[in-house]
Amino acid sequence: MARAANGRTVTSKDVARVAGVSQSTVSYVMSGKRPISEKTRRLVQDAIDQLTYQPNAGARALASQRTQVIAVVVPFDSTLGAAGLMAFIEEITLAARQHDHDVLLVTAEEGGDGLRRVAGGALCDAIVVMEVRTADPRAAIARDLRVPTLFIGFPADADGLHCIDFDFEAGARLLVTELAAGRRVAVLGWGPEATERDLNYVPRFRRAAQEAAAAQGVALDWVPVERDRVEAQVQDVLAAGHRSLLVTTELTRVVHAVRSAGLQPGTDLDLVALATDADATGFPVPVTAVSTHPRDVSRQAMAWLFGLLEGNSGEAQVRSVPASITRRRSVRDPLPGPTPPVPPA
Repeated sequence: MARAANGRTVTSKDVARVAGVSQSTVSYVMSGKRPISEKTRRLVQDAIDQLTYQPNAGARALASQRTQVIAVVVPFDSTLGAAGLMAFIEEITLAARQHDHDVLLVTAEEGGDGLRRVAGGALCDAIVVMEVRTADPRAAIARDLRVPTLFIGFPADADGLHCIDFDFEAGARLLVTELAAGRRVAVLGWGPEATERDLNYVPRFRRAAQEAAAAQGVALDWVPVERDRVEAQVQDVLAAGHRSLLVTTELTRVVHAVRSAGLQPGTDLDLVALATDADATGFPVPVTAVSTHPRDVSRQAMAWLFGLLEGNSGEAQVRSVPASITRRRSVRDPLPGPTPPVPPA
């Protein structure tokens, strides 16, 4: 409900009077429980706008038997930082509001208990699970929940689950292929924090990168990036003769370290990254990159989730958001002549 300019509380009865319809019709327009003609729906909506009427959330929930809340289970970890998750959260929130839902963030490191709490306590209509681990204990619990649950990420055992994620495997193949002419690639990859958390995309990307390298006769040297040693690690990689770099994390600091060494991507060495377009283009030499498309993943995830809420579930399945590479100026044109020798390991 709302208050009119004279301070009086505005109710659905007032909306019905202004629209020239019954109070039950107003209720049906707002709940969607019965088909209403477009003309009548427009009359009711105009009256709502005119009176700035906002139904009481509690009453609306009781009437529809819904909470109008989407729970997002996303355990933030200070060692990895929350910045990379914010694009996901923003898009999820926008999509929720478009469907007249709010978002409840479940951020504590609760594992399966967090799922049981929000589902068992009737705190939400549906659940999004993020920061998925390869061996994720939440997968087994999600199969038994009564509310629709969708994973952004692929646990090893995805049987009976609805899962969506960026195609990290295809992204790895594209990036390795882009550097294949160099015959030896240093991967400045996710460090111990991501590995210890068993984040599902790390082994998926690494396995596909190794397979692509082996298929193309490329030597792949994986360097786990430590957040407090990025610059020193880049110096070690360059000193070892590497001139083909594939970066999956800490791109800004890697590029800074390369330029501090007096080298320019696209001129003195080849550099590609797994990075969003915004991150890849923020340098004097824009970086050739495969974007993980966090906003596209989130939008598709929410469209699917609201389909599940409306009963359009179909069978549980795994969906991938396709990968593509955007070529910029950080990779040198291939030189004519024989393939350069592989530097010694």
